[in-house]
Amino acid sequence: MTPEEQAEREAEIEAARVLFARPATFVLGCAKIEQLPEPDLPEIAFAGRSNVGKSSLINALVGMHKLARASTEPGRTREVNFFDLDGKMRLVDLPGYGWAKASKGEVKRFQNLGRDYLRGRVTLKRVYLLIDARHGLKKVDDEALDALDLSAVSYQIVLTKADKIKPHEGQKVAEATLKAVSKRPAAYPEVLLTSSEKGTGISELRAAIMRATGTAP
Repeated sequence: MTPEEQAEREAEIEAARVLFARPATFVLGCAKIEQLPEPDLPEIAFAGRSNVGKSSLINALVGMHKLARASTEPGRTREVNFFDLDGKMRLVDLPGYGWAKASKGEVKRFQNLGRDYLRGRVTLKRVYLLIDARHGLKKVDDEALDALDLSAVSYQIVLTKADKIKPHEGQKVAEATLKAVSKRPAAYPEVLLTSSEKGTGISELRAAIMRATGTAP
């Protein structure tokens, strides 16, 4: 990386830090497609298994501990949850998948809600699919990847809980994950390695979101 490129990267990281330091608020949770807010702001959505750390990642991005609620039960995971970043953009928490405790009918209902959102949301700029870095892509993730490809929305893989494994192991998982999605039509060709607990990769994710939305601080 040249000095100019390094300076540009540092400036982008700082701009993204300032952007995500703005006030963030929970807007609403939608159980039906008719309840979605007006598509008047750029949106970034987060998808993944229900225990992958979506709430923790959203909280880490905005520097708040309790904006998104983490739970051991599906709870608000059954809804599409919207968070407003000071009128600049919305962060969207999609219904999780992989819940063994929910009935099949219930699971299908809130997964269909997520799919309806993906297909019809004109302001959706990118989906971040969260994958546990300890395990990498699993069979249960295939359906989500297929749904994202079918919706033709750009998506990027974010590996979570990187602090639970050694750095070289995380890099191996990132490389294997990138190879696995390289031929998928809507997959963004970069995998981010993050830890909400340690802050690893959060700055880079903020910068990626800022680029994807074209949003300035």
